[in-house]
Amino acid sequence: MAAAAAAAPWALGTLQAGRARLVAACCARLGPGWRLSGSWTVPRVDPAIWARGWTHAAGGAAWRRGYSSEVKTEDELRVRYLEEENRGADLKERVKMNSSEVGPFVSKIRAVINEIANLPVPTIAAIDGLALGGGLELALACDIRVAASSAKMGLVETKLAIIPGGGGTQRLPRAIGMSLAKELIFSARVLDGQAAKAVGLISHVLEQNQEGDAAYRKALDLAREFLPQGPVAMRVAKLAINQGMEVDLITGLAIEEACYAQTIPTKDRLEGLLAFKEKRTPRYKGE
Repeated sequence: MAAAAAAAPWALGTLQAGRARLVAACCARLGPGWRLSGSWTVPRVDPAIWARGWTHAAGGAAWRRGYSSEVKTEDELRVRYLEEENRGADLKERVKMNSSEVGPFVSKIRAVINEIANLPVPTIAAIDGLALGGGLELALACDIRVAASSAKMGLVETKLAIIPGGGGTQRLPRAIGMSLAKELIFSARVLDGQAAKAVGLISHVLEQNQEGDAAYRKALDLAREFLPQGPVAMRVAKLAINQGMEVDLITGLAIEEACYAQTIPTKDRLEGLLAFKEKRTPRYKGE
């Protein structure tokens, strides 16, 4: 399957000991390079998006992103897959940049993370290792975050005399509240899974297993719960929630009404009613 060149070919972070797989429900294992345009469904494959060990560090290996999508058959998984490949240095490359290069570089990173946030399918971040700096910013762009108790996560940019530039200053307070977000960013504090769950940064915390993929397995379980639902309903439910959280309640209710209206003329709605009447599993087609 074809894959375009990466919009931001260098990493938000480097590979460290332990894995932080940023799992998003809705992905397919495809070739290198970002491609966020085109169809929003892909062939039925593992319902997960992987990102391993994203963290700011001096030295080490940075990453290249793999992302693409194509419609192949009627039996499709409404999910996306993001694959990371080892590629070069991270902060060592940043040191070599002149001031005029830094802004556009960070803007590209921010744009890519925004694309993840705007995917019209559920996304799950499964953190089994480190998610520091840009790694956590990518996780914050996902709808749901799960982590192993041994995982480490935080926005640590102030230690480098910069601030989070991939949406962290905006998404963290929306996730855990302004005061706690300020405390974590000001202190560059790193949280483990239990502490992250306590402040509401993640939805589920799990004891790590021998394979080191407890969060990833939980993300797959959640993805399997999501997959049977109507795809149009999932898309507009996410849209209603995301847009509604940015406005007052009255406006939010109007957004919900408009999104609900999009489900009324669909074949899937009629299929759901018919399946209920016939006491069988519905066969949704996203129509």
